[in-house]
Amino acid sequence: MDARFIELLVPFLKFAGGREITEDASLRELGLDSMQAIELLFAIEDAYGIALPDDELNDDTFATAGSLWRVVSAQIPEAVA
Repeated sequence: MDARFIELLVPFLKFAGGREITEDASLRELGLDSMQAIELLFAIEDAYGIALPDDELNDDTFATAGSLWRVVSAQIPEAVA
């Protein structure tokens, strides 16, 4: 996970309380709800200039920071990553 990704996540995680966001961090437990997940999706797509595939927009993808990062990083062009 890169620093920009973590910076994008933090405002949506109301229960993070300054804790380090690890790959295993449960986004739901840290306060991400379904409405915020949509806003986070738009923020990620804008920041990285990507579009996440519709079939990846599910609970498994948004389960942990690491699972979301894997889907995001797969869409980032090699030259940008």
